[in-house]
Amino acid sequence: MTSTNDIRRSFLDYFGANGHTIVPSAPLVPHNDPTLMFVNAGMVPFKNVFTGLETRPYKTATSSQKSVRAGGKHNDLDNVGYTARHHTFFEMLGNFSFGDYFKEQAITHAWTLLTKEWGLPADKLTVTVYHTDDEAFALWKKIAGLPDHRIIRIPTKDNFWAMGDSGPCGPCSEIFYDHGDHIWGGPPGSPEEDGDRFVEIWNLVFMQYEQEANEIVSELPRPSIDTGMGLERIAAVMQGVHNNYDIDTFKALIEASGTITRTATDGDHQASHRVIADHLRSTSFLIADGVLPANEGRGYVLRRIMRRAMRHAHIIGAKDPLMYRLVGSLVSEMGAAYPELVRAQPLIEETLLREETRFRKTLENGLRLLDEATVDLAEGGTLPGENRVQTL
Repeated sequence: MTSTNDIRRSFLDYFGANGHTIVPSAPLVPHNDPTLMFVNAGMVPFKNVFTGLETRPYKTATSSQKSVRAGGKHNDLDNVGYTARHHTFFEMLGNFSFGDYFKEQAITHAWTLLTKEWGLPADKLTVTVYHTDDEAFALWKKIAGLPDHRIIRIPTKDNFWAMGDSGPCGPCSEIFYDHGDHIWGGPPGSPEEDGDRFVEIWNLVFMQYEQEANEIVSELPRPSIDTGMGLERIAAVMQGVHNNYDIDTFKALIEASGTITRTATDGDHQASHRVIADHLRSTSFLIADGVLPANEGRGYVLRRIMRRAMRHAHIIGAKDPLMYRLVGSLVSEMGAAYPELVRAQPLIEETLLREETRFRKTLENGLRLLDEATVDLAEGGTLPGENRVQTL
């Protein structure tokens, strides 16, 4: 089996060997970007490079970027634990060209890595292109030898990327993996596209145009490349599983949660253990990057994620604070790739213990008040308004 750590390293090594500078992940708190609460995609640290406001000593780069989506436009929080691919924290593998190579080389790199370096079967891969992007369509036929029916033209914004209403933009080409006909779903663009059979594993963005107020006004003088591949998704493919929570990293964290609480990690408690594992990652990395629990802003989002995990710890019957006891397992899994986790481990553990202790006291008080308010309440009765407010 190829471990998640192996896949991350293999991706970076491939592009490093092909002239790309390997750039460490930026912190989750964006620098000089008031439009974002957290870094939520691999290209975010390079935004100013793409727009020309900043220059770097390299024209091509590759990274595995820490990302969090737990608020605002990209809010996956309520889905986490109940679907196969939603996370609050994930890693985005990417390769970038700042005016160096363009579509042909980007497609060549993607096909070479997936089918030759990693050995994915070509007949399991389907791609999409923007419906007017004849160039990308022809390149997929030339480079990959894909038949026309596996190069799907998509006429919607799903295959046209923009940094905002104004700025760089361009068509996308998404690569999908077919998990097999034993799973319901159809290829992109079909009536069954929302099924789980075909899973997007890589998005190649061809930054080609400049737009103003959502209208394309010119071609960019230096077309660029921005790609993003979810590490958890490709790990599931390469490890022969369909659910991201069945990859090695998550299995280790879920097993640790089950062992400490002495509860089964499947059945009725499956979603709770998955929530705990996912939220352990996001809270630990946020704390390592300088975010602490608070009642507003980033600290509020962190506290909300923490308390959702702690509520699920309560659901599975954990009698004592749990989250801080799992940090060691997370460090064992990811500390080599992200040494900031190792450095911040004492702070992460202390913060989680303090927050969970406070949360449990609040929960106990609320349950006590609820019991007192309902002791004489008839079945089907309604609590008076003042009591309902008191127990919330």
